[in-house]
Amino acid sequence: MVDLQAQYQRIKQDIDAGIQDVIDSTAFIKGQKVADFQAHLEAYTGSGHIIPVGNGTDALQIALMALGLQPGDEVITPTFTFIATAEVVALLGLTPVLVDVDWQTMNMDTESVRRAITPKTKAIVPVHLFGQCADMEALTELARLHHLYVIEDACQAIGAQYTFANGQTRQAGTMGTIGCTSFFPSKNLGCYGDGGAVFTDDDDLAERIRAIANHGSRIRYHHDIVGVNSRLDSIQAAVLDAKLPHLDEYIAARQKAADYYDRAFAGCDRLLIPGREAHSTHVFHQYTLRIVGTDRDALREALAQRGIPSMVYYPVPLHQQKAYLDPRYQDGDFPVAERLAQCVLSLPMHTELDEEQLAYITSNVLDLTLDN
Repeated sequence: MVDLQAQYQRIKQDIDAGIQDVIDSTAFIKGQKVADFQAHLEAYTGSGHIIPVGNGTDALQIALMALGLQPGDEVITPTFTFIATAEVVALLGLTPVLVDVDWQTMNMDTESVRRAITPKTKAIVPVHLFGQCADMEALTELARLHHLYVIEDACQAIGAQYTFANGQTRQAGTMGTIGCTSFFPSKNLGCYGDGGAVFTDDDDLAERIRAIANHGSRIRYHHDIVGVNSRLDSIQAAVLDAKLPHLDEYIAARQKAADYYDRAFAGCDRLLIPGREAHSTHVFHQYTLRIVGTDRDALREALAQRGIPSMVYYPVPLHQQKAYLDPRYQDGDFPVAERLAQCVLSLPMHTELDEEQLAYITSNVLDLTLDN
């Protein structure tokens, strides 16, 4: 699904030098490499403040903690997403309120959000799923009307750009009250371990986020608020700083591969290509088909027999997960998410795909689909 070895070989000299610098300095925690990467990522994204943390899940949790939400406060998030989005809400004693997604883009459905807002609602967490921004113009307007926070889960969409009706362009993670991202190795900008970051333009909020990520401390051994221990280590920062100058190149390579897939599958009504948000670029963390009129799981097994990996993101919506069963929700309440869980299939998507590989993948997908 992801060829990290080939990607490494292309920038091996820079990666190795960065890691060696950290080892030579022995500044393994909060070293200069972390400060350098932070500054470079702020420049790239246009975010006023970026606080590197231990992983994307920590980023989401710290974001919610920084807003001072109280147990029982409601947080709206899509039911079709990775578990971390609801996990952090539940861990903090908040109430996750789930909404359906759009069939074409698989992102949060704005009308479902509108219907889910109650007097207890305090925040909306749009997930920029698979690499494109949710409908941020509509969602930020809803938030403004109802005095809600917006926490962007941009863990799959770093580098995606959203254009507002007035022509203003912003990057994923920089449009809400707070943005969160992950640097898990398979992400478009990935390190060689765990890592994440929190984005905000609010100076006071940034100071609070930094303190929360550092045991609630602004001055060493003085703890003003309850916090956690979450930080990006210097070796991971060195890897990320070596990769960041290549991020646009990586995005272009993924988009080129996606265009190839799109052309190959355009004439097959059993293979529905990913829908596109009207005002967002797509950086293709995943290339996810919707398989209709044929057996998705049988297709996946047949592809594996021909050496082609594929994945199902995600087989069980949050409202059907055993840990999050809730009497408020029944099977059938989120028809789009439930249908997607039965039909989505993600194909290999990374920066090193060449035309020979793409031709092999697409010809086999088409062959096996038409045979079903």
